[in-house]
Amino acid sequence: MTFIVTEQCINCKYSDCVEVCPVDCFYEGPNFLVIDPDECIDCALCEPECPVDAIYAEDDLPEKYNNYLEINEKLAKKWPNITQMIDPPEDADEWAKVDNKYEHLKPYVDEE
Repeated sequence: MTFIVTEQCINCKYSDCVEVCPVDCFYEGPNFLVIDPDECIDCALCEPECPVDAIYAEDDLPEKYNNYLEINEKLAKKWPNITQMIDPPEDADEWAKVDNKYEHLKPYVDEE
């Protein structure tokens, strides 16, 4: 099993989760973080650290986020690894309250 980052992270990029990951399985894109499912060891340390509840265990993933397993898998292979906490975007708190943010994912998954 793996943990999956979902759309609540888009344009928020709080990296509290990165700081606690023992295997450095997070990857950073322009406005989103992902977990490499092949590297995740199912330790569950990241999930409670996310201030916007963007991380789910694969078995607990809400149906509306089913496509995010593939998104995490695909983008983790393209984006650079992140191993330390970074500052979130200046408007992260505003984006934290926005629903249905897939269209804001940069670059669009389908374009890569």
